[in-house]
Amino acid sequence: MQSSDVLAERGSTFPAGIEVERHHDPDSGADTMTINMGPSHPSTHGVLRLVLELDGENVVRCTPHIGYLHTGIEKTMENLSYYKALVLTDREDYLSNLCNNLAYSLAVEQLVDVVIPEKSQVLRVLLNELERIASHMLWLGTHALDIGAMSVFFYTWQDRDLILEIKEHMSGVRTKTSWICPGGLRGDMPSGWYERVESFLNQFPKRMEMYEGLLSNNPIWLERTRGVGVLTPQEALDAGLTGPSLRASGVAFDLRKSNPYSGYEQYEFDIAVGQYGDVLDRYRVRMEELRQSYAICRQAMKRALAMPGAPVRTNDRKIAPPPKAELDTSMEALIHHFKLFTEGYHPPVGEALGSVEGPRGEKAYYVISDGSNRPYRVRIKGPSFYNLQALPKMCEGRLVADVVAMIGSIDIVLGDIDR
Repeated sequence: MQSSDVLAERGSTFPAGIEVERHHDPDSGADTMTINMGPSHPSTHGVLRLVLELDGENVVRCTPHIGYLHTGIEKTMENLSYYKALVLTDREDYLSNLCNNLAYSLAVEQLVDVVIPEKSQVLRVLLNELERIASHMLWLGTHALDIGAMSVFFYTWQDRDLILEIKEHMSGVRTKTSWICPGGLRGDMPSGWYERVESFLNQFPKRMEMYEGLLSNNPIWLERTRGVGVLTPQEALDAGLTGPSLRASGVAFDLRKSNPYSGYEQYEFDIAVGQYGDVLDRYRVRMEELRQSYAICRQAMKRALAMPGAPVRTNDRKIAPPPKAELDTSMEALIHHFKLFTEGYHPPVGEALGSVEGPRGEKAYYVISDGSNRPYRVRIKGPSFYNLQALPKMCEGRLVADVVAMIGSIDIVLGDIDR
């Protein structure tokens, strides 16, 4: 008896608001049903709509529908000065704002050909790795919650909140900091900031042990993740995957190694690579990335503490605002400040690409200058869009319950997809 017949016999119907279409395949004789998963669904990690064609509990076809969160960020940036457009990078992939800040700043700095002080380079690395840890903490908690491991969610939220407090101590804002900017940083770190980072790093290894103790050998976790959503290296490359989702399939590609920026070539760390390309490997790769980010943070902290009082932004007053102390004594500084925030600067005609290894993969900002004070074109390459392309391939032939696990394993952010 088909599921529809059972429902009819029991006098049951689908709840209001769930659209269901039934199809009969004359070749195979199978009856399939098409339903919507999302866009309002807690396990789609945003306003993602999946149209699932089901044969019983098995997924025959999965079609993602996007665009429910489109904000027009790229076009809005083209109507702002280069310096003011920075704040929109925080709001695109809202879980890795400092990484977005860096990618955009690298592109603008190429256009204006400015030299960045060494200390700001070190602090950029430190902030990006802290951001990676915070993003992975949110991913781990929500991914585990989707699969049914509720306790992990509460613990990861505690660690992520500590990093948000570090960001708030630095900038006064927990998430949308805009602290990395063209020319360096908004400012140096306040008193007590390094001690707060040190306190977090001291307790983080024990927290990692706890997470792996809860999940890595948990039989239910292994049953839900091992062999699920397998992608071969070629399939991952064909879909355009980057970041942990690509490395989990065995492709050792990391921009921090292949195309180092902000001095990453000076740090010792390894590329986390998987073997089987399933949900379990995507989990293992990110867990190893957390350890590598911790190691980079330790190295960056040591270097930053060795440069007390060093400048953290360029001394080119036409690119970065002068220190506030100068505004009270220097008319020239006041003029630079006024010009920068009212008109901005005029990069020469050209184009530039700033790419970083974000928590979800390669984040790139392509910026074209026509010589005016506003970018002629801004194009954002978000890793979530490409990672989502692999979902239909992963879902075919799997159970509906596996779809939730596979969505969590690619760690998408819908703001990064729709823009």
